[in-house]
Amino acid sequence: MFKRLSAHYDDCFAIHGDCARGVDWPDEQSAKLRYDVMADLLTETGAEVLDLGCGAGHFLDYLRATGRTDLRYRGIDLSENFVRHCRTRFPGIPFEQADILADPARMPQVDYAILNGVLTEKQAADHDTMFAAAKMLLTTVFGAVRRGMAFNVMSKHVDWERDDLFHLPYDDMARFVVSSLSRRHLIRADYGLYEYTVYVFK
Repeated sequence: MFKRLSAHYDDCFAIHGDCARGVDWPDEQSAKLRYDVMADLLTETGAEVLDLGCGAGHFLDYLRATGRTDLRYRGIDLSENFVRHCRTRFPGIPFEQADILADPARMPQVDYAILNGVLTEKQAADHDTMFAAAKMLLTTVFGAVRRGMAFNVMSKHVDWERDDLFHLPYDDMARFVVSSLSRRHLIRADYGLYEYTVYVFK
């Protein structure tokens, strides 16, 4: 499931290069807005943060540009291409190619995990297959974080739904989070995009 999505992002990067469209965001402005929302989770000074599905490392660019040099960043991606690119751009920062569903031992213990764009697309997968894969991934990640995690999915409250995107009702998301992860969570749909972000806390 996620390997097919990773191949799609590799294709985007090959076509568009190191920019928002290269990781299949429509523009730099909306990408930055997503980084703003993800970064709001990171309230603890000196926290270790995993950027899961790190792509081209743009969240690290954002953290540096906004002065969040106190955070200890590490990135994981399924794509060897992205990891190779990130290691070249950010020498000394730990980037790793790993499939944490195939090998959960590769999921490190961290304070926070960010999954930005990992669950917004499903491409040709059907909804139920994508939701099942998402639940497995989020359960694995949440089991390894000490403080919390943030992730985004597409909203059902849109002008129209795209077949290649993962639109999930709030109630379905909340039911899963409460029953399988934590009652301590926050759903954010206050930032003007056709999606929402979920913070889940230990």
